Amino acid sequence: MLNGQKRWLYIAVPIFFFWFFGQIDKVGISIIQTDPEFLHALGMTGDDKNAKIGLLSFVFTIAYGVSNLFWGFIIDKLGARKTAIAGLFVWTLTMIMSGLANSYEMFLISRIILGFGEGMMIPVSGKFISNWFNKRELGRAQASWLTGNYLGPAMGAIVLVLVISLLHWQAAFFMLAAFNLFINIPMFIFMTRNTPEEHPRISKEELAFIRQTDDKVKETAASENKSFAQDYRFWIVWFGMLVCSFLFFGISIWLPTYLIEAKGFEKEGMSSITSLSWLFALGFVLACGFLADKTRRPSLMATILFSLTAVFLTVAIFIPNPILAGLCMGLAMGCQGGVFHLSNMLMVKYSTPETAGRAAGLIGFTNIMGGFSSYIMGWLRDLSGGDFSSSIAMLIFTAILGLAAYLFSIKREAAELRLSPIPVQKIQA
Repeated sequence: MLNGQKRWLYIAVPIFFFWFFGQIDKVGISIIQTDPEFLHALGMTGDDKNAKIGLLSFVFTIAYGVSNLFWGFIIDKLGARKTAIAGLFVWTLTMIMSGLANSYEMFLISRIILGFGEGMMIPVSGKFISNWFNKRELGRAQASWLTGNYLGPAMGAIVLVLVISLLHWQAAFFMLAAFNLFINIPMFIFMTRNTPEEHPRISKEELAFIRQTDDKVKETAASENKSFAQDYRFWIVWFGMLVCSFLFFGISIWLPTYLIEAKGFEKEGMSSITSLSWLFALGFVLACGFLADKTRRPSLMATILFSLTAVFLTVAIFIPNPILAGLCMGLAMGCQGGVFHLSNMLMVKYSTPETAGRAAGLIGFTNIMGGFSSYIMGWLRDLSGGDFSSSIAMLIFTAILGLAAYLFSIKREAAELRLSPIPVQKIQA
């Protein structure tokens, strides 16, 4: 069954769990920060409590974004496999440290270290995808691991609420450490290799398919892909990811708090809508992976997604029904999941296997904006007495900036499609 398809087992599966558990590590704080016992234990009370909560994500994403630049160069030198294993050991230690934290300052330090350790996620994934998959299956390859990016938090939201309710907030961190130690690390040690040429179970036929390149792609590789930093389209993608990170982290980090404090949900209802929101993101990722390969119009798709984000956020402000408002917030988050997927696909398109780590590092650096959005939203809430309206209005303006950026690449994309049209397959009766 896997003959000629083993790259999907040995690479796509480990990367799926890499993101499945990694994203629970990363965004699980959005669930844990709704627990009053957690807030009281670490001193997140008083008039500035929302700013303190936002600072947790701020320091994490600053470390995460900056370290992406560092990891990008390390991966190009050492390879994705060793880098992933090293980063996973850092995650495990920081999860244990978080569970043992008895002060706000200690917990803050653990978030900084976690951000540094997880900063290699995007470069590692980009490097593996670039090395292991044919150019024409990049959309599906990216979707295979981005599925874990959203399915993990979708299931994790429910599991974390359950663990905190039955045990303690500290148990949630110890559980996450165990996932990395006993599942993620062994998978990367025993299943992956840096390139298919190094893997003893990859056939010559599969290797030939992976390395197969269309003549048109060969012609443009030397002039475009090797100098991705000189291609203005790469920097449109980079700016779009700045906007996407600002929106996605702002919504995802504050969504559970928004549902409980602004819309009056109980924890069970909050976890259900939060989980559904991550499933929306997963749906957008899968749809974008399929449509990007079929239509070859990822920039147009990103433009549409930014437009929909602005619409959903606007509806969330004005609609009185709390369930519909929560769903609109979730759909806005889902749209940005689609943008994230398209951005990573375009990053691989504009780079080569040799430069993919650096290109992914630059893209990953944009996650630094997520910290600013989470902190600014907390600060705006403190200024407005806990109201979310001004924070959401800021997100709407940000979505419009992303829409405007991608408009500059649509014309070039359409011209390329006319020069290399999508082949029409014959339909047999």
